[in-house]
Amino acid sequence: MPIIRSNIQWNREHTWAKSHGDFGTSKGPGTDIHHLRPTDVQVNSSRGNLDFDNGGSPINNFDECKRASNSFEPPNRVKGDVARILFYMATRYEQGDKVDLELNEKLGNGSAAYHGKLSTLLKWHEQDPVDEFERNRNNVIQKWQGNRNPFIDHPEWANLIWK
Repeated sequence: MPIIRSNIQWNREHTWAKSHGDFGTSKGPGTDIHHLRPTDVQVNSSRGNLDFDNGGSPINNFDECKRASNSFEPPNRVKGDVARILFYMATRYEQGDKVDLELNEKLGNGSAAYHGKLSTLLKWHEQDPVDEFERNRNNVIQKWQGNRNPFIDHPEWANLIWK
């Protein structure tokens, strides 16, 4: 069970780390609502720009989150959400856009426009299926931004593309 803190401070997490492609907060990938999520400041700071994978040590006060030297593992309840966000970003931003984002198997992608670890993301996608929260979020984002995350509407597409 997570520890509840009364002094939680929130900030905006870029699920696809801004430095992975060096797009910062520029219009397009830097402001795409599909990958912006509220998160605890401590958790976001611990994650930094790490790629996603299983394992590591629990983060202080957030036992469900784990951090290793080259990866970050979010809580089970959002692993599929994270995977589908990254699937969206990798298909939405292609050559000819501000940046061509791609998923790969590597950890420690640095400033390259890659995010890993694809095999782990595909497992998370299966283990944590789309839920009502994600569907509602997708509907709200469509009203604001005018597009949808197709991997929420059609989860089967992830395996068609990457398996």
